[in-house]
Amino acid sequence: MPSLLTEATRRAALRWLNELRVAGVPRVRVLFTNHPRYADLTPAQYAEGLAWLRRTGMVTEAGRPIVDVNDSELSDLEAASAVPQVQWSRAAEETRRAIGAAGEEALLRILRKGGVPQIRHVAAESDAYGYDIEAVRSPTERAHLEVKATTDPTRLVIHLTRHEYEVMVADREWCLVAVLIGGDGNAVSVATVSRGWLHSAAPVDRMDNGRWESVRLEVPPYAVAPGLATDVWRLVPDVLLPSQPVWSSWPSFPQSA
Repeated sequence: MPSLLTEATRRAALRWLNELRVAGVPRVRVLFTNHPRYADLTPAQYAEGLAWLRRTGMVTEAGRPIVDVNDSELSDLEAASAVPQVQWSRAAEETRRAIGAAGEEALLRILRKGGVPQIRHVAAESDAYGYDIEAVRSPTERAHLEVKATTDPTRLVIHLTRHEYEVMVADREWCLVAVLIGGDGNAVSVATVSRGWLHSAAPVDRMDNGRWESVRLEVPPYAVAPGLATDVWRLVPDVLLPSQPVWSSWPSFPQSA
């Protein structure tokens, strides 16, 4: 069972993932030890960040990262101690869209490999459905999958629209699937987010002339479970799923809400 990350360990792990793309472990360790830019964390914290990455399989024995963190994740890291502010750029938005599309394609490949007989990529047709993929095994085994993809193994942050939330409330077959995308574009880990937690975390409209349209949520460890699970059946056997132990300690949770 993986240990939960402290904020310092998370920051250290993200920096390792970034720097290991261009240099080996000894050189990056020297960089963290001697460069003033990285002096906000101690050598022990950097050591724990690397140890966590190795325990979860995010870094190979040769010291190469499995995932490539994107610019928006690194920007969030560097701005963590600054005054919060809304930041948007076309490049960052395009990167997020590309990661989202990669997550959907990776999950489609997993569903096909898992033998799901009927798969429909509804997000390629319209955004109106409130989910991305319809997967059907039988008339009584149907799932509407909203896919949230990321390249950050240290925490799970999702953006949920009002429309997606309202579809979830009305549709018992809706479930939210988190996909960690590796450097090769394939899924490194797949997990399901608790519907009950999403209900509790969503904002509440406080006035008649205002309503929330989207929300950014950092999903806590207890609200994440491995695999693809609806209330009563599993879309794909766990043995066929990538299951790197990231984001949580993999507790079980009740799907119903």
